[in-house]
Amino acid sequence: MKKKVVLFILFVFPVVAYLFFASGVNNFGKLPILTEKVPDIAEMDPNVQLKDKITVLGFLGNDLDNKKGYAFNLNQKIYKRFGEFNDFQVVMVVPEGNESKAMELKKELGELSEVDKWYFVYGSEDEIQSYFKGLGTNLHLGNDLSTPYVFIIDKDLALRGRNDDEDEGMKYGFDTSSVADLNNKMVDDVKIILAEYRLALKKNNADRIK
Repeated sequence: MKKKVVLFILFVFPVVAYLFFASGVNNFGKLPILTEKVPDIAEMDPNVQLKDKITVLGFLGNDLDNKKGYAFNLNQKIYKRFGEFNDFQVVMVVPEGNESKAMELKKELGELSEVDKWYFVYGSEDEIQSYFKGLGTNLHLGNDLSTPYVFIIDKDLALRGRNDDEDEGMKYGFDTSSVADLNNKMVDDVKIILAEYRLALKKNNADRIK
């Protein structure tokens, strides 16, 4: 029995440890900054701002009825898990004229969870296109001004993502049409950025005590 334990420690454990850390390499460090400074959404709507918030930013476009699935996936997999954090929010950009549909969607989401940190911002086509370009991604809006991808924006207005994703290389956004992408990647990355700020807060508090 002792020999088996020794053999396990010498040969099997290092392999298991390597596989664990290799598969979770993105979980041990800061989430990369892919765009240094994106415009604050307050330029479009002064009642909503990204500065000093950890934001999941999305673009639902004109056809909200066919994009509800994206919103429900995001709500179930991300918002319900992290919405309790004070500085966390979800902001959805929607073309003007869709206000009633957006409020109807928010009401439906509210039947499944609290939605006090879900915000909708409305803009013209030119405003939305210009704002999206300001994110500096390799993605594009569809003809209806939507994308299934959502983006993580930190408190300093930097877009965070992955610069060495195993599937995409540069990963600017997370596909809300894919539960696997939300579960396997976005959950981890939101955890990382929340941990960053918690550690920074603890460090600041420790420095004040000194």
